[in-house]
Amino acid sequence: MQWLLLILAGLAEVAFAFCLGKAKLAIGAEAVGWYAAFGGCAVLSFYLLNLSLVQIPLGTAYAVWTGIGAVGTAVVGVVAFGDQLTGPRLFFLTTLIGSVLGLKAVAH
Repeated sequence: MQWLLLILAGLAEVAFAFCLGKAKLAIGAEAVGWYAAFGGCAVLSFYLLNLSLVQIPLGTAYAVWTGIGAVGTAVVGVVAFGDQLTGPRLFFLTTLIGSVLGLKAVAH
């Protein structure tokens, strides 16, 4: 159950990064809405991360959380914001995914 909470925390981190990107592009009330969504997603992400710490060691949970956030945000950047996906960037994102899976495999 704690691993599911940790994955959801990572996805909420991706969501708050997406909201921040959308807020940067918006103006007026729309920007305020995106910033509010950013705040809600950030609170949810930290809350779920905290819940996952009941059984997952802090170092492992934090590394997995940031890994999910980093890879997910990079994918969102490419899909939603037109960021470039270069060969080296793809290589390092792949190694990051491997590292997150490795941490899950060796966690107690």
